[in-house]
Amino acid sequence: MSTIALGETLWTPPADAWERSELGRFVAWLRAERGLDFAGYAELHRWSVTDLEGFWGAVWDFFEIRAHSPYERVLDGDAMPGARWFPGATLNYAEHMLGRDEDVDDVAVVAHSQSRDSIELTFGELRDQVARARAGLQRLGIGPGDRVVAYLPNIPETLVAFLASASLGAIWATTPPEFGVRSVVDRLGQLEPKLLLAAAGYRYGDKLVDRREQVAEIREKLGSIETVVHVPVVGGTEDALPDTREWSELVGEPGPLVFDPLPFDHPLCVLFSSGTTGLPKAIVHGHGGITLEHLKNHAFSWDLRRGDRLFWFTTTAWMMWNALVSVLLTRASIVMIDGNPGWPDLGYQWRLVEETRSTFFGLSPAFTMACRKDGLTPGRDLDLSSVRIVCAAGSPLPMEGYAWLYEQFGRDMFLNNGSGGTDVCTGIVQGYPVLPVYAGKMSAPCLGVDAVAFDEDGKEVVNELGELVIRRPMPSMPVKFWNDPDGARYRASYFEFYPGVWRHGDWIQFDERGASFITGRSDATLNRGGVRLGTSELYGVVEEFDEVLDSLVVHLEATDDLLLFVVLRDGLELDDSLKQRLSDALRNGLSPRHRPDDIVAVPAIPRTMTGKKLELPVKRILTGTAVGDVVSRDALVDPDAIEPFAAYAREREGS
Repeated sequence: MSTIALGETLWTPPADAWERSELGRFVAWLRAERGLDFAGYAELHRWSVTDLEGFWGAVWDFFEIRAHSPYERVLDGDAMPGARWFPGATLNYAEHMLGRDEDVDDVAVVAHSQSRDSIELTFGELRDQVARARAGLQRLGIGPGDRVVAYLPNIPETLVAFLASASLGAIWATTPPEFGVRSVVDRLGQLEPKLLLAAAGYRYGDKLVDRREQVAEIREKLGSIETVVHVPVVGGTEDALPDTREWSELVGEPGPLVFDPLPFDHPLCVLFSSGTTGLPKAIVHGHGGITLEHLKNHAFSWDLRRGDRLFWFTTTAWMMWNALVSVLLTRASIVMIDGNPGWPDLGYQWRLVEETRSTFFGLSPAFTMACRKDGLTPGRDLDLSSVRIVCAAGSPLPMEGYAWLYEQFGRDMFLNNGSGGTDVCTGIVQGYPVLPVYAGKMSAPCLGVDAVAFDEDGKEVVNELGELVIRRPMPSMPVKFWNDPDGARYRASYFEFYPGVWRHGDWIQFDERGASFITGRSDATLNRGGVRLGTSELYGVVEEFDEVLDSLVVHLEATDDLLLFVVLRDGLELDDSLKQRLSDALRNGLSPRHRPDDIVAVPAIPRTMTGKKLELPVKRILTGTAVGDVVSRDALVDPDAIEPFAAYAREREGS
């Protein structure tokens, strides 16, 4: 599998895929209960986006949503924005997250941490913890509509506090403790929270990180905070915060497991955009939308069910944390990881997958390619036989990543590559266990998601790059943005370019089979000589070089300069020979238009906390905008990574 072509079939679903999969079980239910029959996935998808009420009403019934009051109709108007889902219905997300009575002895959470011993919780133990935390929150005066926020890593207490808050109708938001004060305040301060849960510190690999000073400053700047609850992570006498309630006190008394009935669109949580410029968008998601969407996504696309176990490293900064914990909706279990995902080496996650006997392994394309470049052979060195599904998301996965993953897991593994976003808190295009896996492509638009590519005139295009759009509403589209009373910022974010149609911001190409690939953010797309080029195409070539660890490309339209920045392995220099080889590879592998005008070595590529490259902010810096007007350093993994680009901009201006 050393050489593969774009779109080449790498995996074909087994003959009994429709009988064995959760999606197949749903289709059989539709046949028996609704009298509906479909020739294949394309027909099923067409129905799911043309008969929105029929599809989402079927999802509601199939998963036996526990409504406290019935809905009047599935969808009241389908205009975007403005569609109202399941008016009249009341329900609670947390009620669906804690299993059924027969699940109480099944393991729900396996937590591994570099700060403390591993923890396991059954569904029964998780129920007890949530009930206790709910009672504790009520004693502290928390009720419906109050904001509960956390400065915590991906640990069981974070999950417990989230579900306890949701059970009360309180609104949840979180940031990880690696965030600096400004990043935290820029996000959580928008919500005027009433209660903060915080850790005094954590371990990142073998490094102890003390956050007591940051917590004190955050507490001072979040003037609305009435109570701080300290959650011990590292233990010991130094693991303490002054003038706080202890977690042990919050969960110290038993309470009834009760779930307040809430309207379908009652706010469940607030997720935040990357916030590289200005205040991050505070994206409000509702109880009903997340419950239905994550049940649909996790069961039908990820094929999860009772007995499965999902392993996916994430921090609490990213919507993947919400997707991770929502696996409990399917009555499967999750692995929570707290610490450095690459310590003591890149094999750490792979060894945990083996140890936890995970059946589903989620990983980022960047991590995949790093393991490949590092020469790892986990498929040969470890017992990964428990894994039946591998999922990649977060950025485009190069074809070489597909090939390498199949080399590790063998031809029977279902590789599900997908793309979605914080804005809808789910996938938009991805794989399904009844569809083939195509090299370099995502197999199909998701069920219930009317995703296509538009040209600049708003016409659908096939086999051409275009804007990724969604033409019909989804239940998990945001309820609103926080502090956006007239919805102006919400409309401007998604509906300004194509009125009435959701513009997602990715540059995508669909083929006639419905399979697609994304080449990057549309606002960072290169337009050179009248030809639009996706940045991921260049990264796929450049980062294949053994000398190159990371890269970033920018096109400056005013001068038509294409600039390539590379991070090299320690001890290497960017000499003329390497520059020539990089240029030749881009010219020969892609086109003459891809040949950069300048190649520059930098110590690091600036990335957001969720790993996104800062293509557009760097472009603005290179065109003369001050760094402070372009990016908040506190929102970056490495705040110093932006400085070489500012220095390069000054050099260009001087010359």
